[in-house]
Amino acid sequence: MIDKREFESLGHADHGWLNARHHFSFANYHDPARMGWGAIRVWNDDEIGANSGFPPHPHRDMEIITYVRKGAITHQDSMGNQGRTEAGDVQVMSAGTGVRHAEYNLEPETTTLFQIWIEPRSSGGAPSWGMKPFPKDARAGQFAVLASGFAEDGDALPIRADARVLGATLKAGESLTHSVGEGRHAYLVPATGAIEIDGVPFKARDGAALSGGQTVTITAKENAEIVLVDAS
Repeated sequence: MIDKREFESLGHADHGWLNARHHFSFANYHDPARMGWGAIRVWNDDEIGANSGFPPHPHRDMEIITYVRKGAITHQDSMGNQGRTEAGDVQVMSAGTGVRHAEYNLEPETTTLFQIWIEPRSSGGAPSWGMKPFPKDARAGQFAVLASGFAEDGDALPIRADARVLGATLKAGESLTHSVGEGRHAYLVPATGAIEIDGVPFKARDGAALSGGQTVTITAKENAEIVLVDAS
């Protein structure tokens, strides 16, 4: 019921300026058993060197969420948007009918982030971009909705997918639960800290694929920062 994916088992690409780990098949990393998890298609763990980044490139029909863990990322796109997203904050881009964007680390230190791709509920639509700070005290000891495709999550960044991106911070010894609905798929990664999920140990940056119809208890063995996507 819990598919543990240790950090060391993830796909790996080291381009010098970019050191990337892939939880799912991506670019030159291909694993037929890890093509995606429900609507979750990509979860990349990227370390981007100082004063480097991704030059302009195209996307379409994908919801792209960037969760910055350390440093900051500077975004530019063909819609004229520009913005800088700092550690702990989130940006989302709905690629829709097509958009070109660039993501640069203009900081004097390495930036680390998760980039998550979720398949939209339908293709097309005008592309869009947005970012928002999320103070960590608002998710202390509980999950906060960072991005959502559901109208009732009005404070979250909007995405066009049947999915929620959740974040939580736990102190050592604290626990919380998450229920995965029938027919849904959840994927969880501790950005920092060691945790247990129903007694199964996970180190920082390990992944956990959770099946629909189960409720899990997440316990921090040390102070931890957790990101979870619950999708169709």
